Amino acid sequence: MRLRLAASLLVLAFAVQSPAFARQDDGPVVTARDAGESADALRAREAIAYETPLPRGAPDQDYPLVAWCAALVEGHIALGRSLTTADDLDRDIIRLGGLEAADFRDALRVGAARQTPAVIAAARTAEAQAAGKWAPLMAQEDERARSEAFGLFFGLPGRCEHAARRVRENVTTPPVTLQQAGLDEVGMPLAN
Repeated sequence: MRLRLAASLLVLAFAVQSPAFARQDDGPVVTARDAGESADALRAREAIAYETPLPRGAPDQDYPLVAWCAALVEGHIALGRSLTTADDLDRDIIRLGGLEAADFRDALRVGAARQTPAVIAAARTAEAQAAGKWAPLMAQEDERARSEAFGLFFGLPGRCEHAARRVRENVTTPPVTLQQAGLDEVGMPLAN
């Protein structure tokens, strides 16, 4: 819990200092490829993301995780598109989700040739499991229940964006640890 709070505070600190986190109308902010973020800031965010436990059922390997993340976003988009009462905020969330899903799918496409058949199979399984989580919600005839579920989706683990970048850029070295990023066990900068 303390690590998640520290991660949130760190991201907020970067948001205040970095124009990369300013609202852009042409793409997702955090998953944008060259967001102008410093290497140290990226290392810190990646360390926090990889030190934060994943939700139950999320795969540990980067490639299958990206497939899982893409399927979760796409399921959320489909649920939103099923609503006849969507407002401007809902439509903006759907639009931004589409950009995020496209980023994940691009990473999967770019990285596919470098994956083993076992990793590809794990990615397909992870994707099917994540997509299956939306089936009971999509089956709801009550639009209000679907709308509430759409509004309660809290997003993805921070590791998704880093895994997509690592797959896309063929990063094969292990992610940095908190200590290597100059952070303590709760994600705060180490005292020098």
